[in-house]
Amino acid sequence: MRAIRLHTFGPAENLTYQEVPDPVPGQGAVRIRVEASGVHLLDTTLRKGFAAGPLPVSDLPMTPGREVAGTVDAVGSDVDSGWIGRRAVAHLGPASGGYAEQALAAATSLHEIPAHLDAAAAVAMIGTGRTAVAILDVTALTSQDTVLVTAAAGGLGNLFVQAAKAVGATVVGVAGGADKVERVQRLGADAAVDYLASDWPGKVTEALDGRGITVVMDGVGGALGRTAMEQLDVGGRLVLFGYSSGAITPFTSEDLAERGLSATWALRPRLMRRPGAMRDLETRALAKAAAGELTPLTTRFPLEKAAEAHRALEGRATAGKVVLMP
Repeated sequence: MRAIRLHTFGPAENLTYQEVPDPVPGQGAVRIRVEASGVHLLDTTLRKGFAAGPLPVSDLPMTPGREVAGTVDAVGSDVDSGWIGRRAVAHLGPASGGYAEQALAAATSLHEIPAHLDAAAAVAMIGTGRTAVAILDVTALTSQDTVLVTAAAGGLGNLFVQAAKAVGATVVGVAGGADKVERVQRLGADAAVDYLASDWPGKVTEALDGRGITVVMDGVGGALGRTAMEQLDVGGRLVLFGYSSGAITPFTSEDLAERGLSATWALRPRLMRRPGAMRDLETRALAKAAAGELTPLTTRFPLEKAAEAHRALEGRATAGKVVLMP
């Protein structure tokens, strides 16, 4: 089979497309003939030779990728052979091997893909979708909220815009560049604002006709996250779930006290408190996509263009979930 291999840590160009032996599933495992592989920003950090969140530095050589969807074509000796021929999606957890024409996954990690859901959408929901559902649980949006979403055209942001509109909230999506702003508008946001414009906070105020922001959902952090936080009205809620800028949104307890704000970190270790929580989130995320409640945006690249996909993701030139298609 063909796969993406990393032999030396470094730039995206170090990801090579080459022939490797077909993997053979052992006990408790299946082999998936891959139709779509998810690309995560953490993958770019691991590629450089740094630990990424809970993921340690990888041994080399290796094949990146932790989210795959396709058709099961082989199973381990102790796995139900009824899986063979079924379309399935799996998150590989701390394992890797997803950027390939075939990938191994634990049988216990499999979810059957609904018949009308394509592989790229399934991959988006098994990883990014489950995270979005967890964050939305914490945020508890209502029809009374006015929500500002940073990186609203991103993998998480586009789902937040859809979910907020579904509950009747007013939504402002902040994105970088005209193309992404247009995508946010198509998602149904009440206002879409380009954060590359120096006066973007004023444009938010103008779009809302002075109505205050009650919730900021921020996964960018840094200066953008701070500016977004400053748009919150008295009693507003700051929901943090990442820092793609490289720095967590800075604030002090005085900032919170001054306007009666609250701040919440919506991810780990919160997600790990209950056994089986991750699988439950995956199931719910896939169900929402199957029901048409959430439709993930995707930017797709051929498998052999993995290096290009990494560069585009790092350069903020993608919208939604980045997916490789073998």
